[in-house]
Amino acid sequence: MRINPSRRDLWNLSPFEARGFEERVVELSDGSRVTVARMGKGRPLVMVAGLSGGWEWLAPLADRLARRRGLEVWVTSLRGDDSQAQGWLGGSSRRSMSDYAGDLATVLNRLGLERPTIFGVSFGGAVVLEYAVTWPERLRGLILQGTEARFTQPLGARLARGILERYPLPQDNPFVNQFLRLLFGKAVEAGPLWEFVVERCWSVEQAELVNRLAALEAFDVSDRLDRIDAPTLVLAGARDVIVPPSRQKLLAQAIDGADFAVIPDAGHIGFLTHPGPIAHRVADCLNDPVRFV
Repeated sequence: MRINPSRRDLWNLSPFEARGFEERVVELSDGSRVTVARMGKGRPLVMVAGLSGGWEWLAPLADRLARRRGLEVWVTSLRGDDSQAQGWLGGSSRRSMSDYAGDLATVLNRLGLERPTIFGVSFGGAVVLEYAVTWPERLRGLILQGTEARFTQPLGARLARGILERYPLPQDNPFVNQFLRLLFGKAVEAGPLWEFVVERCWSVEQAELVNRLAALEAFDVSDRLDRIDAPTLVLAGARDVIVPPSRQKLLAQAIDGADFAVIPDAGHIGFLTHPGPIAHRVADCLNDPVRFV
């Protein structure tokens, strides 16, 4: 399901270019590898990408946080983001959300990050929540956007998984691309931003997307949120139609002492379309001398 296995030229020429980043490959316990990028110097902040798109998905926001907010930002891909084409549903084994959280724990160990603040978006937010309830003592702070404790599976999501499981899709399918517009929460014009979103969404193999949707369907930490004792910030795009703000507010209310903020006019990918307001909220949170110490 990959448009091109090495589209770095698009990234380098895009208006969303990240500057001065260091890219590393981290080996997991079974020999699999994930790519991690580091930007800036200062207090560490780890960011975990969503369902599709790899670390590049979060690079514009990470770049802003590193350059303007004095942070050392680590952006990690997920297992499967860097896999080579294996054919339709070929060569990919099923994994649970706890498996993805275990991968995150391994990455942090390999990087020597003992107790960082972690920021997860969408599927990456679910991974981070699973990590937080499993290893709460290894978390300095928690920031989430576009996620919830148990993902409600609307009809559209169930249909999408069913189609991905049963039918091999052609690369960069125009019909499927129309559904990607839901990520913005409003009308979006053709141009560099739209092209970048389409490129990143098609960057993960179809088999891996099926794995992640299955893990998301089984994901539920709603009865374990009381294990989280780290300062927490939940950010919601006001126009998020994938995980509406009302459901994200319920997540914040279920975590003791968590703050909740709405980003005006932002959709599910507000981290990409509204990096300024989100960076401001994150920086204010991290600079709180009472909570984030």
